[in-house]
Formats: sequence, structure tokens, C-alpha cells
Amino acid sequence: MNNEKMIIIGAGAAGLVAAIARSRAGQRVTLLEQNNKIGKKILVSGNGKCNIDNRYINLNRFHSQNHDFVAEVLEGYDFPVVEKFFTSLGLELEEGKEGKMFPMSLQASSVVELLEYEAIRVGVEIVCDCAVTSVDKKGDTFTLETSQGAKSCTQLVLTSGSPAAPQLGGSNSGYAFATKLGHTLVPRHPSLVQLCSEETWVKGCAGVKVAGLAKLYANGEYITEKKGDLLFTNYGISGLAILDLSREVSTRLANFDYCELSLDLMPEYSKEKLTNLLLSRVKQESEKPIGLWLQGVLNKKLIAIILEQSKSRVKLEKELNRKEINKLIHTIKNLKLSVNDTKGFKSAEVATGGINTSEVNPQTMESKLIDNLFFAGEILDVDGDRGGFNFHWAWVTGLRVNNTSKD
Repeated sequence: MNNEKMIIIGAGAAGLVAAIARSRAGQRVTLLEQNNKIGKKILVSGNGKCNIDNRYINLNRFHSQNHDFVAEVLEGYDFPVVEKFFTSLGLELEEGKEGKMFPMSLQASSVVELLEYEAIRVGVEIVCDCAVTSVDKKGDTFTLETSQGAKSCTQLVLTSGSPAAPQLGGSNSGYAFATKLGHTLVPRHPSLVQLCSEETWVKGCAGVKVAGLAKLYANGEYITEKKGDLLFTNYGISGLAILDLSREVSTRLANFDYCELSLDLMPEYSKEKLTNLLLSRVKQESEKPIGLWLQGVLNKKLIAIILEQSKSRVKLEKELNRKEINKLIHTIKNLKLSVNDTKGFKSAEVATGGINTSEVNPQTMESKLIDNLFFAGEILDVDGDRGGFNFHWAWVTGLRVNNTSKD
């Protein structure tokens, strides 16, 4: 049986950074990964470009039942700290839209390969194809049963992620180990995920993408709204605005709320501006079918549902008047779509919930219940917005493991 000073379960973003930081500090570290290679979620992030962080770190871009914990973890660990770490690996970063930071190579593989090189250079033992099946603690020693035999250590770090993206190794295993050792969980739901609808009309609009605004209503009450791409699909709706809304939708659906989206298909046009545009297009003697007339401003796949929801009875362009145009405009800017589900953990980028952070020291990531047990990354009850914030959480918590300095 191997006796390691520190074992880290999970060679994702948080695990790799924790391994490097602790090994640099002089600890003997073994990093266990159930996949056949490390950093699989990093490799697919940002469509392979890896949105590694965000320059504008702000507490309101992170979500948890314990915001005081998040604030303490982030204190003193803003973007320049992460940038300094990656520069030490030889990775240069560049800025994209909305403060999104990317490796200068625009290749996620660069991030993984430089992390792996540094981990090996500083003495981390990386063991792939090593699934941990159980964790126990007796006295000062943690004992792990794995697919490659029993292992033991005096310090254990759980960076095994969440159930999101199981095809990349996401699982509940870390939660199982933590709860067995006495920790409690905040309920987990899919986030940054596509939404499903039982309404049949979306199938006819599949493939249509517009720059829009999505407002969420739960049991008829306005909740929030997000602006960005809206992509209609066979199962419902996707797009950046929808991913940004999905955390709230997922949580509401878990509480059995009725969720409905109100979609503004032309948010850049005020009601007045759109009214003037449509009125200016009307030719009084035109026999043009209303559906064809609307193709001048809208994707034709959307027109049938707009006419249906507006309850318009106009057949020809010449029949249009201000009242009928107002009905069309109201629907164009308030298209209704009920939501009954998400695409689940398999399609989710992250998960809400996780280890209850009231049981974790925000300075060192150590358990308040079990000495020398640490957590980092997505396993904790913290998730971030799209745009590099989840990676920032992973890097920072990895750096904080068993450490109170940024060096």
C-alpha cells in the first residue's frame, strides 16, 4: 500500500492547479484521474479555445447559498493572481469580448499540456485510469480503494467535480465520499444547459437563430431576463441567452414551478420604432399574403407561430392597419414558450449545489469537520456565470488548498 502525503482525486482544472501549487510548496502529491487522460473538460471548453478566465471578476457573477464564503475565497484572488500563475507555466493570455480571457494560442490543449508538464516537472505523480471506489479515515490516515489497488495518505483533496458532463467524467463520486465522511449537500441541478419544451411549434422553427431577449416567468411572476442568441431546436431552445437563464429555470423546475419564456425577437427595435417600420412597409392595394409580407423582416419559419399567437386574422397586406400591426408587434416582442425540462446533466456545462460551504474553511479549503480533508472546484456549492467564471473558481480554490498565501 502506497503512503502518500497528499492525494488529490480528480485531474481537472482545480485538481491540476492544487497539485502544482502544493508540490511547489514541497509536499509529495499524487493526482488520481478516472479518465485515460487529464483535463478532459478543459479540452472541450470554449469550443476548444478554452475561455480560461475573465478579467472582470465580480462576486455577483457567482452563485451559492453562502455568498459570504464565496467573497472570502475570492478576496485577494482576482484575475491577476490567476494570470501570474499561468504566466509561470509559460502560457500567455489574450482578451476577447466581455473580458473573456483565452490562451494566446486559442487552443485548450495548450492549457492542459502546460499544466501537465509543470505538474510532472515539480514532482506530481499523475495516475490515470484510476477510479476511486471508496474513502475511509482512521486516525490520521485516509485509505482509498481504487481500480489500481489501495492507496493511503495523510491529506486528501476532493476535486472530482459534479454530475455535469458525465461523458467527460462528471460524476457524484466526490459527493458520496464527502457525505460518508459527514458532510452535507446542497441540491444539485443542471446549469448552463439547453431548455426543453412540449410545445410542438418549436420543431417547425428548428435551426432558426436570432439575437434576442429572453424573459423568464415562474408561475406567472417575472423572475429575470437575459440578452443574447436564441436558437430554436427540435427539443426546445438553446443559445447564449438561454444558457444564461438556465440556472434559474433549472432551480424553479425542481420546485415544480410553471416556467414560461417571453421572447423578444427584435430587442434592438423599440415598439415605436418597429411600429413605424412596419407601417411604412404597408402598400394599401397590395394582394401580397401576410406571411410573405412578414418575410421582409422575419425568418419565415417563425411567421406561422407569430400569426397564431397574435390571433391575427389578416390574410393580405392591404388588410393591415395599426391595430393589426400592434398585435403582430406585441407577439414579435413577447413570443411565448413554455419550458418543462432541461437537457439534463449530460448537456450541462456545470451544476448548481454541492458540498455545503458552511462546512469548509474559505482560506484553505479545508473541511471544518474532518482534519486534512480539502475541497476545490465545482464539487463545492458554488457555480459561476458563463464567460470564464467557473474556471476562475476552479483555479482559485485549487491555489487556496492548504495555503493562505498566493505564492
